[in-house]
Amino acid sequence: MATEDDVRRIALALPEVTEDQDTLGFAVRGKGFAWSWKERVVPKQARVERRDVLAVRVAGDGAKQELLAADPDKFFTEDHYNGFPAVLVRLAAVAPDELTELLTDAWRAKAPRALVAAYDAKRS
Repeated sequence: MATEDDVRRIALALPEVTEDQDTLGFAVRGKGFAWSWKERVVPKQARVERRDVLAVRVAGDGAKQELLAADPDKFFTEDHYNGFPAVLVRLAAVAPDELTELLTDAWRAKAPRALVAAYDAKRS
């Protein structure tokens, strides 16, 4: 089970990541790659932040569909995210190591290629 603290620790360990502490959101060079889900509880009313669910960018629709099909208890979507390259992740259902992979892949989807290459070179 991953926690909000795990999300923060993992995301901030990636190069050039900044945090929007008001929304548990993370960006690389101003491009968001993960943020807390805002659920529409009451129609036509403001959405309500849910920090137990994280929206995470994916590389494209294929990656999104793979995750959704792989484990619907962990990953889901809603109409608001139709056609958008992100999945919703239930933190209570995902292990920290899997969250690390998800957040790193999300970061890679938004980070400049040179930054990703430098990150990869450091890790090898």
